Amino acid sequence: MERSEHDPAPPPPASSGIAPGRERVLRGLPVSPGIAIGPAHVVDAGAVQVPEYTVADTALDAEVARFHLAVEKARRQIRKLKTKASSLPESAAEDVDILLEAHLAMLSGSRLIRGVERRIQGERLNAEAAVQAEITCIAQSFAGMDDAYLAARVTDVREVGRRLVRNLMDAPYQAFSRLPPGVVILAEELSPADTALMDPRLIGGFATVLGGAEGHTAIMARALGLPAVLGAAGLLQGVQPGDMVVVDGLTGRVHLNPPPMVLAAYRHRLDTWRAEREQLKALRRVPAVTRDGTNVTLQANLELPRELEAALEAGAAGVGLLRTEFLYMNRDDLPGEEEQYAILRDLIQQMGGKPLTARTMDIGGEKLATALSKHFAEPANPALGLRAIRLGLKEPKLMEVQLAAMLRAGAHGPIRILVPMISSIAEMKAVREMMGIVARRLTRRGIAIADPLPPLGAMIEVPGAALSADSLAHACDFFAIGTNDLIQYTLAIDRGDEQVAHLYDPLHPAVLRLVQFTVQAAARRGIPVSICGEMAGDPRYAALLLGLGVRDLSMAPGNLPLVKRRVRALDLVEATRRAETIMEQSDSGRIAALLDDFNEAAG
Repeated sequence: MERSEHDPAPPPPASSGIAPGRERVLRGLPVSPGIAIGPAHVVDAGAVQVPEYTVADTALDAEVARFHLAVEKARRQIRKLKTKASSLPESAAEDVDILLEAHLAMLSGSRLIRGVERRIQGERLNAEAAVQAEITCIAQSFAGMDDAYLAARVTDVREVGRRLVRNLMDAPYQAFSRLPPGVVILAEELSPADTALMDPRLIGGFATVLGGAEGHTAIMARALGLPAVLGAAGLLQGVQPGDMVVVDGLTGRVHLNPPPMVLAAYRHRLDTWRAEREQLKALRRVPAVTRDGTNVTLQANLELPRELEAALEAGAAGVGLLRTEFLYMNRDDLPGEEEQYAILRDLIQQMGGKPLTARTMDIGGEKLATALSKHFAEPANPALGLRAIRLGLKEPKLMEVQLAAMLRAGAHGPIRILVPMISSIAEMKAVREMMGIVARRLTRRGIAIADPLPPLGAMIEVPGAALSADSLAHACDFFAIGTNDLIQYTLAIDRGDEQVAHLYDPLHPAVLRLVQFTVQAAARRGIPVSICGEMAGDPRYAALLLGLGVRDLSMAPGNLPLVKRRVRALDLVEATRRAETIMEQSDSGRIAALLDDFNEAAG
């Protein structure tokens, strides 16, 4: 194997001028390093088993509202596709734009929309079944018309209908495990749950039309070590299953049907990439110590339990962030206390005494689990809605189950509990009170738990939390700065939207000041502070973060050797001076130049 919802984009019109098998080179966002070479597997929505049931009279309005949310989501998806299509060659862009405009028209007061609404309200059908029934009815009415144009419109109606059904069902893909080894996944879009289904031993890498470098799909790709490129406009136009594909996760290029000379060059680059990674493995057993003798703790972020082996192999000093969302992904039920406890216990036992920081569920936004989505309406702005600790406090039984599992797992080794999206001291106090109640309940039942109770910390990812870090520190045993969301919320940038990805700036002065303020607040209170966002795993930022006073970095396992190499080359006194100079600047361009000059001078 060579490698270092999701409806696909509609097939191109006959006049698009993109011939099957023709060589094409596309540019996207390089979100996960490495090179994948292999046959294309084009993700197809496939046949979805549509449920059908009778909706209660009292729930009809809610069912229509659920349908309207799916329609609005479909509109957003198609508008994003239109934006991406604008970068295609002129003739292809015009044809694809016309086709997508037709799809948008079908989602605005069309016969399809009106018919589905009537079926829900008149026949008391659930939305998925109403969509399918209306599509069938429209197709039958066109069946007797001997007109190629109208026949094509039926195809469009079916395509829009499939998109609506998938949005309503939020159905993940389940077929990645049955693919031949070495394939490269090509899709319109992949969710974090879809990406979690990929086995790096079987899949070479992936590329998509939509997506941003700092979204959770990109984070999952980096965690799994899968080369990936997102935001590649025109990716699915004219591509056939089995076409040879190169995904260059280092430069953001995707080569479709590359000629032999290009393939040979990429195979050589892949060998070089692998050789460098092998050299970095030699750093596994050496300490992460700066040139002037300062110890730095390098830990791993885990998206899935199967990454632990790679993290330990890379020399991780512990797990600085276990994202527990995997427990809720790709399932229609909720994980119970016993299941969660067993998984956490096994992880702790495998770590042999190294610490594990488990974050309570950060469900919501783009990570809303299927098992929970049916209970909550989709918010207008998921990133600012009911998610993370807000969901945990609104539905305390969900939170109590997680806390109980974590407390029980703590009887087998060191564990810390991290709470996401904290914005006030009241939230931390509520969680600590809940943890105490759960601990007393387990003790009364004679169940062993961590003794003393595990440290309880706040994820600093909301500007309000950073600005109130001095007071928040009184309610916390530690801080973990989540730079991904902190940047997103500070700059009002959707990190998963490729249209504004260029505005996502970790070196923005406001972001750096929030990090600095949090680190200083933790130091004044004498509590540990770590960085567990994507900044921690980028060697470019190591000198700046250490210069600001951070001594604990947590990252994707694959980045550990790269960051350790940078740490060992640093003089902390010089890094601190440069950080002080950087913090006096007001322009992110000047900050970037000062940081890059320092890195280049240090070699």
